Amino acid sequence: MKHLVLGGVRSGKSAFAQDLVAETGKPVCYVATSQVWDDEMAQRVERHKRNRPEQWQLIEEPIALAETLHRLNNTQQAVIVECFSLWLSNLLCLEDDQTFERERQSLLSAVEQFQGDLVLVSSEVGLGIMPMNALARRFADEAGMLNQALVKLTDRATFVAAGLPMPLK
Repeated sequence: MKHLVLGGVRSGKSAFAQDLVAETGKPVCYVATSQVWDDEMAQRVERHKRNRPEQWQLIEEPIALAETLHRLNNTQQAVIVECFSLWLSNLLCLEDDQTFERERQSLLSAVEQFQGDLVLVSSEVGLGIMPMNALARRFADEAGMLNQALVKLTDRATFVAAGLPMPLK
């Protein structure tokens, strides 16, 4: 089972995704893509850690997500990746288009090849106003295109708003 979970900030997508992966009954690996750059982000990360079962394995990987998924590719494994929009931000901030494209293509291939249970969490950023600067517009464009590519590779997709899951696929 591959499941894409989309939603906005504080939409409840994380809790929903964690429930999905826990229901598999398999050992869970939580792959975190965030990087801690300030106190507020550190608090967010700590809040997420407190909301996860202690027995879940944690891998923190801000860039080489495809490589991580290849290592975890096992039918007896359940993996949750959170979050693709943060991973995308990490890549864009490298300001290296070759690395960006290579990692993006490698990631899509790794998702397609993954044999275990995989829950992917990503922010839906296209519901607001058009961003005012070029980097923010590129981020919104790339996030939308990444989400469209991921949904084609998953069996199910759910949009979460105000804690309410709405099946899309």
